[in-house]
Amino acid sequence: MIRKILLLLLVALLLLQFIRPERNLSEGRSENHIANKYNVPSNVSTILEKACYDCHSNNTLYPWYTNIQPVGLWLQNHVKEGKAELNFSEFLAYSPKKARHKMDEVIEMVKQGEMPLKSYTLIHKTAKLSAEEKTALTDWASLMMQQIEKDNNLPPEEKK
Repeated sequence: MIRKILLLLLVALLLLQFIRPERNLSEGRSENHIANKYNVPSNVSTILEKACYDCHSNNTLYPWYTNIQPVGLWLQNHVKEGKAELNFSEFLAYSPKKARHKMDEVIEMVKQGEMPLKSYTLIHKTAKLSAEEKTALTDWASLMMQQIEKDNNLPPEEKK
């Protein structure tokens, strides 16, 4: 009986390998990319590329193990959820209030150590942010909030 169950699981796992989720890949930078309107200094751009863009842009760098299911399916769902929360490739399509709020969330999540996710940095060691990188990223996000407020005549965001 156990042998039949194991055989069934093996067949299911093999069949699962034929399911290929759509990849989050785009050519070039989209017209709504944050850097098309706002200043993203090179040090911040480097931080975003190594620690954020895989889940929060339209261009994910896929490691080899994403070709193995169900890992690839899990990762694709993770990327979909990340882009739904914040997508730097579509940032200019956000309303000014939403854009400002997203920058506030960046500050909060980075300062609280919630981003990048621990599960991501476990595998992607280079995505771990140093104290200096966290400061650079949160300072930039704060400047972005101010710039968005200024450009759109928004009152400062009220803190909860």
